[in-house]
Amino acid sequence: MVEGTTGYEVLESTRPFSGLVASVRVDTVTMPGGHSALREVVEHMGGVGVVAVDEEDRVCLIRQYRHPLGERIWEVPAGLRDVEGEAPESTAARELAEEAALAADSLAPLVTLATSPGFSTEVVHVFLATGLSPQPPEEREDEEAEIEVSWVPLEDAVKRVLSGEIINAIAVAGLLAASRMIHGRRER
Repeated sequence: MVEGTTGYEVLESTRPFSGLVASVRVDTVTMPGGHSALREVVEHMGGVGVVAVDEEDRVCLIRQYRHPLGERIWEVPAGLRDVEGEAPESTAARELAEEAALAADSLAPLVTLATSPGFSTEVVHVFLATGLSPQPPEEREDEEAEIEVSWVPLEDAVKRVLSGEIINAIAVAGLLAASRMIHGRRER
């Protein structure tokens, strides 16, 4: 197998699981000192998140059921990069329409996250959406059928992040970055 510039050579790789959203790969990797170790890698297609802020500095939050946690949590509109060749900005616009029935005049990059680099390849691109306009709602299925949409002042959303009420990593990073970007513009 090929050794990368890191010095960690993959000696063997198996794939015990392949799913719709993620697959699991188990690599045998050389370690410093010459021994090898197993590393489990969740291969994920990646995603996008959208912090949609209106002209009153309110942010669109959605609340939906997340089965791994067994509860409904607050998030920003987000979704998978599940359309081959689709640019992250296009995925963000699609997810904003699907989950919040909104279109944006502007989608600006906020942050890019490697959500769990210790075991996952997932990378999420988070955008700031402004110049918002309502769109006809799309038909939603499964957990998305029960999405609750709420408009909250951005600074209240940041307080929810810091109090632990908002725990979704994409929302946490996106809301903090949006607050910094928006307030940074005003302070100049």
